[in-house]
Amino acid sequence: MSTTYPSGPRLPASLQTVLYAKWRGTLLRAAKRRHGDVFTLHLAAPYAENLVVFTRPEHIREIFAGDPADFHAGEGNRLLVHIMGEHSVLLTDEAEHARARRLLMPAFVGSSLRGYRTLVESIATEHVDRWASGSTVHTLDRMNELTLDVIMQVVFGMTDERRRDQLAPRLRQIVNVNPIIFFGWKYPALQTRGPWKRFRDNQNAIDELLYSEIAERRAHPDLTRRTDVLSRLLAAGSGENPTDAPLSDAELRDQLITLLLAGHETTASALSWACHELAAHPDVQATARRAALDGDEKYLEAVLKEAMRRHTIIAGTARRLTRDATVGGIDLPGGTVVSTSILLAHERREAFPDAEVFRPERFLEGEVAANTWLPFGGGVRRCIGAGFSLMEGAAVLREILTRQRLSLPAGTAAETSRTRNITHVPAHGAPVVVTADPVLV
Repeated sequence: MSTTYPSGPRLPASLQTVLYAKWRGTLLRAAKRRHGDVFTLHLAAPYAENLVVFTRPEHIREIFAGDPADFHAGEGNRLLVHIMGEHSVLLTDEAEHARARRLLMPAFVGSSLRGYRTLVESIATEHVDRWASGSTVHTLDRMNELTLDVIMQVVFGMTDERRRDQLAPRLRQIVNVNPIIFFGWKYPALQTRGPWKRFRDNQNAIDELLYSEIAERRAHPDLTRRTDVLSRLLAAGSGENPTDAPLSDAELRDQLITLLLAGHETTASALSWACHELAAHPDVQATARRAALDGDEKYLEAVLKEAMRRHTIIAGTARRLTRDATVGGIDLPGGTVVSTSILLAHERREAFPDAEVFRPERFLEGEVAANTWLPFGGGVRRCIGAGFSLMEGAAVLREILTRQRLSLPAGTAAETSRTRNITHVPAHGAPVVVTADPVLV
């Protein structure tokens, strides 16, 4: 098969890599304008050497529907292995991935989500009630604190404040990891020096806390009556598939760190963008407040979905071809990494004619076609926590909107996006002024 790739930027791979790591949106938009709906980026390790980016809905559907044996998503995300671990559901493929999903999924089905809602609402109320009326709140920081608290209690059932206080700052260090850490992983000698040593020491401390929690929970006499995710996983036995063995401690560690990191950072960013947009659009905020007071979860969920469309949190998904394949009518050799660009899909004029407008109603009026809104990926790799994230986001928005009115600080410029490890977050923390309304509280 020919190794001729679709056209793309002619910049040196080293420069493309820096742009991809730090200014991904700028690079992707420029490449699409010049090269069209399919283009190739040539990157340096730890990223894919040849990354072919697809943006059309029909191409994205084809990739998501591809045989998992031919499209390895785990291999396409190896950048995260030093954080998530070899067994992470994000980084495994085929039989190992299917087994992990089978064991994890019961903790995220509808009945489980309903059980978590009361806890989420209680935590959200506790956090929002700390906001002083008339103060400026940097919502990214506040939402990170709130969603981390949620995920630690929901995933771990961790009510021990001492252990939570030990774990939380170490998880924040991972969330805020400097991209230079990624580039150092291919040089083992660096692991004993500078920021790489500090990163490894932090990882080791997290592992010690996680393994201690796992051991204590295994010995807990009421394990089968607990409803947190860790207890559910420990009590899972062999699941629905008799060939499935329960998760080992090492596997549990990798799944837990994945849930802790992926389960709070992305939702926190989405919520901070939602708060920014509501503050910038008082008319939408008024509609959302009425929905919150009336218990209209669908509209609040639509607000969150629109925030995730306007401000894409994860720029794309990746699949490594295990053999030569034809994708979107293009012959590609095995080893190529194909990317479905979530960011560019969310900006397509064919799918969203008024893409620059913040309009939650589009998600209630049947306007959003399949394979055009993709914050949770798709196919067999769709995020298992999607339902939890939407439930949590709507619950948090309800607690905010029934207590506070949001406005932008005077002189605030339009909020921009920056890349933080693999996520896109508000560059200035999405500050809003909160004002308690006596009618509401």
